[in-house]
Amino acid sequence: MAGKTVEVINGPKRSSPRIEAYKAFWKRLSKNKAAVVGGFFILLFIVVSIVGPFLTTKDPTEVMVLNKLQPPSAEFWFGTDNFGRDIFTRIIHGMSLTLKVGFLSVAIGGSIGVIFGIVSGYYGGKIDTIIMRVMDVLLAFPGILLALAIVSVLGGSLQNVIIAVAVFSVPAFARIVRSSTLSVRQLEYIDAVKALGASDFRIIFKHILPNVVSPIIVQATLRIATAVLTASGLSFLGLGAQPPEPEWGAMLNDGRTYMKTAPHLMLFPGMMIAIVVLAFNIFGDGLRDALDPKMKK
Repeated sequence: MAGKTVEVINGPKRSSPRIEAYKAFWKRLSKNKAAVVGGFFILLFIVVSIVGPFLTTKDPTEVMVLNKLQPPSAEFWFGTDNFGRDIFTRIIHGMSLTLKVGFLSVAIGGSIGVIFGIVSGYYGGKIDTIIMRVMDVLLAFPGILLALAIVSVLGGSLQNVIIAVAVFSVPAFARIVRSSTLSVRQLEYIDAVKALGASDFRIIFKHILPNVVSPIIVQATLRIATAVLTASGLSFLGLGAQPPEPEWGAMLNDGRTYMKTAPHLMLFPGMMIAIVVLAFNIFGDGLRDALDPKMKK
């Protein structure tokens, strides 16, 4: 007697919960058209900062006195400055400096702030009190003034600007991560992990940190915009990048004298600073909406 063939009908394969969460996140983010535009410009800036300097044909620091203060033209797209240097070339080369300050300062300040925030929220008690009082002292100073004081002590340079911006970024990350850690620490599964004998290090970095990463990402994106603006302001005051570095804030400072006779010296660097800051801000707002649990359906 022939055996019967049994057909097993498999249902549609379901993705893992993590993949489903990522898909839902991208779906919510893509609905925010402003955030998509901001993200596009951020990617464009990153690509230009990497490959742009290799595509330009002019030297950003070459002095050509005979071509000084030339208006925008087919040869000099953004015109030339008071030393005859091509402004378009200097902006392309300066983009890498601007993004370097933004990303590095936020990475350093964010890392320190996240560690302080998690330790403060997880352990509480005297440790929490000491860390938060230090953060309150730093927050008592306006960010630009704190950065200005630090750079004044360390000296004017791009590296010192990164340090200064990193320092005043620490409190913002610390406070946000602390509040998120306090919420996660109260969850039952954290108590269960403790009962199983997991170390504090494992609990913090394996169970708490992954659950507070969303506000960290949003804060980092928004903080980059603040870092770019602060670094440009310090360079404008002569405390950031030093000549002949093509930093946008320093270019604004160089063009002040020629504001009426050659406004393009300030127009294009200022426009680029505004676009970069706006792109990070609107993208950060979109991330916040996409990662907000209240927005999930």
